[in-house]
Amino acid sequence: MADPMRVRALEQGGVTEIKVLMRHDMETGLRKDTAGKLVPAHFIQQISVRHKEREVLSAQFGPSISKDPFVGFRFKGGVKGDKITVTWVDNLGEKRSDEAVIA
Repeated sequence: MADPMRVRALEQGGVTEIKVLMRHDMETGLRKDTAGKLVPAHFIQQISVRHKEREVLSAQFGPSISKDPFVGFRFKGGVKGDKITVTWVDNLGEKRSDEAVIA
């Protein structure tokens, strides 16, 4: 399983700011190893952020996103103490889901 994400959620003035650092190598499939062979593609394809039962962010990534991608955004409606769930799925079917509490 992949390393945990770092998820921060801070509510201020009715707006919740989310910052997510995802641990993933994000291989494009175009890089060669020391032997000259292509390193197989392995990258996050989809990310979803949920607040309660509502999806507040849905994004699709491709192979050109850098290693350990960072996503930051804001939404209205979050309250201190609510949970945020961040989930990603990569092109090999691996999945990671982590939670944070809005501060």
